[in-house]
Amino acid sequence: MQIQKSFDSIGGKLYLVATPIGNLQDMSTRALNILQEVDLIAAEDTRHTRKLLNHFQFSTPLVSLHEHNETQQLHSLIDRLKKGSQIAVVSDAGTPAISDPGEKLVAAAVEQGIDVIPVPGANAALAALIGSGLPVQPFLFYGFLPRTQKKRQSILHQLNQLEVTAIFYESPYRMVDTLRDIQSVCGDQCEVVVVRELTKRYEEWLRGNVVECCEYIQQEGSRGEYTIVIRMNGLNEAEENAWWNGLSLSDHVDHYMKQGQSKKGAIQQVSDERHLPKREVYNQYHQNMKQRGE
Repeated sequence: MQIQKSFDSIGGKLYLVATPIGNLQDMSTRALNILQEVDLIAAEDTRHTRKLLNHFQFSTPLVSLHEHNETQQLHSLIDRLKKGSQIAVVSDAGTPAISDPGEKLVAAAVEQGIDVIPVPGANAALAALIGSGLPVQPFLFYGFLPRTQKKRQSILHQLNQLEVTAIFYESPYRMVDTLRDIQSVCGDQCEVVVVRELTKRYEEWLRGNVVECCEYIQQEGSRGEYTIVIRMNGLNEAEENAWWNGLSLSDHVDHYMKQGQSKKGAIQQVSDERHLPKREVYNQYHQNMKQRGE
């Protein structure tokens, strides 16, 4: 077990500093002090962060830390931290390590016993959640859904079995497709809140059912960064009444095999009906076979 006393220890420290998601007035005094005082800032895009630092007249050294080089940068940054450096991590906007670089570095720092200190601030997911008008507890943050329709719908089917409020990020290029998939999986009356350009001049909120929100975006066009908040209400009506709903996954596969389907075909059928990855059905089925001694 590790015990971290953030303000009583000496040595290197890794600060996770939230930056504005569109409104510079959201930059906290504490965040400014940290960015000015640390030895180095690891930034998702050094050009973007340099503009932020220039605005506040800071000259702190920068190094890039993004999804394509985070693994390569780990050794160098951890080495500096172990030698006593104070390093801040920032993303282009919002809180680092949430759908942004930083997660791997944090895990490596914790493993090495280096203090990791969050400096809270702007976060699009939580801002959208608290302003949505939907139940805020329990909630689940997913981030960006997969790019392909099949994978996207598979994730939505899994989440729709939970009674939670789910939060997603989405690009303007996939908004209509994503909302159509939400409609397909969750139904026409699914409650959706879509937020565009949070904290910026053209901040916009859509609150309604998924059909209404989709139609509006189709008419007006999709622009800027989006956050989607959905109230998942468990299985949809069709799945609640499905004939296989009371069967275990193994019994479901066995049912089709008894009807003459091959094991491969039965697993594929169950995968399609339950909206689960084929590999997951395969693994669970064979694990159950071993437990039954078959």
